Amino acid sequence: MRVLLVDDHELFREGLVSLLRTRGIEVVGQASDGAEAIALARELVPDVILMDLTMSGMGGLEATLSIKAELPEIKVVILTVSEADDDLFEAIRSGAHGYLVKSTSSEDFFEMLEALDRGEAPLSRGLAARIVRHLASERSGKTTKTTALTPREEEVLRLVAEGSTNRDIAAELALSEATVKFHMSNILHKLHLANRAQVVAFAHRHGLTYRSPPQDR
Repeated sequence: MRVLLVDDHELFREGLVSLLRTRGIEVVGQASDGAEAIALARELVPDVILMDLTMSGMGGLEATLSIKAELPEIKVVILTVSEADDDLFEAIRSGAHGYLVKSTSSEDFFEMLEALDRGEAPLSRGLAARIVRHLASERSGKTTKTTALTPREEEVLRLVAEGSTNRDIAAELALSEATVKFHMSNILHKLHLANRAQVVAFAHRHGLTYRSPPQDR
């Protein structure tokens, strides 16, 4: 297993590198923010990226979206202090293969990495149950279509509804066009829509503002 570490705390990275190497896991690179992670992912194409969420530069969710859009074969596992439901659900929606909290014991951590190598999704204890409950709630109709979207997807939806192109949206939200396309794909899937024109029509029906007529780009 070839691993790329992404965390803005150098001391934490160094400790984790030592821990991984004692188990024979190759650390091929280290990054201190999401932008550096994207660049190193392209250069090194690791098997796994251990990604922090909150960093001083580009955050882990943004980086995960970009990496999964461009290099879907790379498995991204979030490694963070956050146990918040919003962070967990958005990470999974962003394409992360797993979500581990930094308080996880070293024994559990390596067991879950081995599970990842077998094609399973590594999740810290108790998190899987939260995901199941959330999905059950969505299926039972307790959440509306729009609440199924992440905050970033809602931003993209509103900009599309206002007639913005993918390039416009990328510039306004400081994203790559590949990331915008990834968000659009999720929006279409979650809202059961077929194209951009239907997205604009949906936004109009639900009271979202738009400035220009639908354009199916």
